[in-house]
Amino acid sequence: MQGSRIFMISLFIVSLCAAFFSEGIIVESSAYINALFIYLLFSCLYHHLRIISRNGNTSIDYGINYSLSIGLFTGPLGLFIFEAIFRFCVYFYKKHTKTDDPDEFFHTFYNIGSFVVSNSIAFYLFHLLYPLFQDIPFGFWIVMLMLITVTSMLSDTFLIIVFKLTGDIKTKQEAIDFIKTRSALDMGKIAFTNGLLLLFLNDAEWEMLISLFILNYLVSRSFLSKSHMLQNKIERDKFEQMAYTDFLTGVSNRAYMDKKMTELNKSGECIGIVVADIDKFKRINDSYNHAVGDQAIRHFADSLKSCLSKDDYLFRSGGEEFTIFLRLRSYDECLNLAEKIRKGIENNSFQADFKDNSISISYTASFGLFYYKVNELLSIEKAYVYADQLLLQSKELGKNRLSCREKTIHQHSPKESVLTNA
Repeated sequence: MQGSRIFMISLFIVSLCAAFFSEGIIVESSAYINALFIYLLFSCLYHHLRIISRNGNTSIDYGINYSLSIGLFTGPLGLFIFEAIFRFCVYFYKKHTKTDDPDEFFHTFYNIGSFVVSNSIAFYLFHLLYPLFQDIPFGFWIVMLMLITVTSMLSDTFLIIVFKLTGDIKTKQEAIDFIKTRSALDMGKIAFTNGLLLLFLNDAEWEMLISLFILNYLVSRSFLSKSHMLQNKIERDKFEQMAYTDFLTGVSNRAYMDKKMTELNKSGECIGIVVADIDKFKRINDSYNHAVGDQAIRHFADSLKSCLSKDDYLFRSGGEEFTIFLRLRSYDECLNLAEKIRKGIENNSFQADFKDNSISISYTASFGLFYYKVNELLSIEKAYVYADQLLLQSKELGKNRLSCREKTIHQHSPKESVLTNA
């Protein structure tokens, strides 16, 4: 921590020397004052649009930065004055709002030093390179892209040094990964925006300069609003998914089943409701432990899910009980699928960890299938009760069975059958 503070102050001292040993402010006083006022106004206005990211104990503000254009227009001394005033305004604002970091004072000196040093180097490079490119089509913009690349590399280097000294970056790969987080599109946007600002500054087009700042502000504000809306939607969807997901198996839970029942009650479609339950599940827990029992439930859920289509729904409706809504199928198709699932479970086993060993466990399951056309006379909630009763019938008849019943609106005597394990 002490080493990082020394580096921050050292960087500030270097920037101070670069500013005061330069040729001074290279534009007229009135032009500089106008530029300084406009840049300070909009930089402070843009401050709340920044995106804050944390790397270890250090916060990084990814905000809108136009230091390159004012640095190229005024020289290192003019840039230093702008950065010093702006960064200390931010410092006192954070102090007032109690949003400052513990090392905010040193971070302020770092920000001044980092931006002044990197953009002072860009200032001298511009005067070296531009004469070589000014006769080339788009030569000015090529130089601006080159300068942004240089300043970005310098900025990343300074940050990596700080993170290395604070211990937030320990390996070369971590440093490379940090550099990869920089967006080429963002660099292009900064280059072209600073280029336009510099052209307006050189031509004293103050109205165009202000208009460009306002345009950037409106675009950034709109983007940030949409970003927040999208983030809020993602968080809402995530919380909803968590609320409707069974954490042991990853399938939908009883709450989601109740929601889908309400929706399907209005569908008028034919649906096969299957209630399935692991036979003699208590014996698995008693013979082994609850961890093995959990593995059996997960295996059962995976076996059920693997046989279903994207239109079907699978829910964990109880401890080792699952409910399936089979859709877009005839009664015979539902019957054949449920029987296929029953046989598949009967003929398969799963590997479980028990007492430092891997053991193979087999089990069977019982099923109840109720098939009907959704209508006002019989809700899905009631149909589910019928399917559950059919499951109990399978259990009473010896387990590892599928009990089925089909009911239609005009059917007086529903077809009912029991498929055994024979």
